[in-house]
Amino acid sequence: MSAVPLTRAPERSAAPNRAPLEVVATRRQRRARPRAVYAIATVVGVFAILLAQLVLSIVLSDGAYRITALEAQRIELDRTAQMLTEDLNVFDSAQNVAANAESLGMVVSSVSPAFLLLSDGSVQGSPTPAGAGTGVLDGRGDLVGNVLLADVPLVTPAAAGGASAAGVPPTPLPSGSLPSGPSAAVPSGALPSPVTR
Repeated sequence: MSAVPLTRAPERSAAPNRAPLEVVATRRQRRARPRAVYAIATVVGVFAILLAQLVLSIVLSDGAYRITALEAQRIELDRTAQMLTEDLNVFDSAQNVAANAESLGMVVSSVSPAFLLLSDGSVQGSPTPAGAGTGVLDGRGDLVGNVLLADVPLVTPAAAGGASAAGVPPTPLPSGSLPSGPSAAVPSGALPSPVTR
């Protein structure tokens, strides 16, 4: 064999610095890439929608509580109105009106009525005074008793001091007499008339 000396290959000298290779995207590829602005806008939009939904649910639940409270108040007011209507019906009953009228001095007449003609001043019929003690207060009235009136005080005529007393049983007046007082005096020749206030 022949003797060929082995020589090393000469080392390459430092190659010139080249920029690393990079794939250049086309214009279409650059447009297709997601951008950070879009991602941030999407995240902010999602949080805004969640916040709006939370606020809306809070407002709706608050409205539901208000509606419930108003319905409870309406039910209570309906009950109060029913109780007041029942009280009004008790005070408006015929027994209560008759008892209060008798306590104010009115008497029940069981005789035929007499009429006064204002044109000539004549009286038609036979006027007879009604007797006391025929009313509902002393139990001789022809009305059926009302149990609901057991605790209801009667209206009585005004006392001498001007205050009205309630709940005091009246004393029956004698037959045919009217309550005496400052308004009971009638001038001669004039017709008696009620005093209105």
